[in-house]
Amino acid sequence: MSDEIYDKLAKVLDTLPNGFPSTASGVEIKLLKKVFTPEQADLFCDMRLTFETVEEIASRTERPLKGLKELLMSMAKSGQLLTIKLGGGRFFKMLPWVFGIYEFQLGRMDREFAELVEVYWPVYSQQFFTKKPQLMQTLAIEEVIPFHQEALPYQKVSTIIENGRSFLVNECICKKERGLLDKPCDKPTEVCLAIAPVPGVFDKSPLGRVISKDEAYALLNKAEEAGLVHLTGNVQVGQIYICNCCKCCCGVLRAINDFNMPASMVINSHYYAEINAELCIGCGVCANERCQVKAIEETEDTYRVIQDRCIGCGLCIGYCPAEAIQLVHKDQAALVPPPLTEDDWFRERGRMRGVDFTAHK
Repeated sequence: MSDEIYDKLAKVLDTLPNGFPSTASGVEIKLLKKVFTPEQADLFCDMRLTFETVEEIASRTERPLKGLKELLMSMAKSGQLLTIKLGGGRFFKMLPWVFGIYEFQLGRMDREFAELVEVYWPVYSQQFFTKKPQLMQTLAIEEVIPFHQEALPYQKVSTIIENGRSFLVNECICKKERGLLDKPCDKPTEVCLAIAPVPGVFDKSPLGRVISKDEAYALLNKAEEAGLVHLTGNVQVGQIYICNCCKCCCGVLRAINDFNMPASMVINSHYYAEINAELCIGCGVCANERCQVKAIEETEDTYRVIQDRCIGCGLCIGYCPAEAIQLVHKDQAALVPPPLTEDDWFRERGRMRGVDFTAHK
């Protein structure tokens, strides 16, 4: 029974829009066994991507109400489900593997888990980053966006922060994983920011540290100084996180750097950087210290941006001593607006992958 339930769980996760591809080695099953007990796996297969109460889940799945809340809470604490408490009621919904279950495994991440993820990641990436819409979009550093190219609200760090009422910072699981594999990062590690529109949401979180709005801004400024890319969900409303990512650890940026996937397939970006060759003094700071996706190359006398590799983060601009770099808004024809909400993202992603996840809506 136990092996069968993990096979079923893997198929359910692969039916979700985000995907969970199978491998010849079965490494994905080993990962699931690290995360789920058979009982948890069985219940997960009956969950949905929309929030439900314990009573609704019991009625729909014909499970006894006794003990169900305790099992659901244990799964939420294990990072398998998302739970919120609103208006005196508690709600639960399933999470995909990414963005979701994997990111919530900080407490479980050890050397064995890290090794399994590292084996699985190339296979997962091939499926995940070859279908749109992309999981994430770039949030360019606002100070370097030209005044005549005003960003839309969903493209701005400040809009996401100002819409938030609760903030939680966590250690980056990608950095923890790489550190366990003897490839530690020299940049700040406590840089994953969760945001919620309701006060007090994170007060009892088993992981992370609750911070204020001012501390959230300070964290993002620190990330920019360290050369970390701001990434958030590729939707127009309802962003609940801002990741601050580096080239050596971030699974998303590594898909571009290590697997040579087109940047436009991996990340939805709204800008690109451009270097004025007449002003450039050839110091190489932009390419060697700031760019996280190898999008700047040296020419005979100066440097130039490889436009189709650039993700428009703006990290190179403020550190150019010659002020030779500017951020340029992409042409309208090259822009793809993000889906409006997460539900719209799921729907479009499911259509692009050709999966029917109706049973889990």
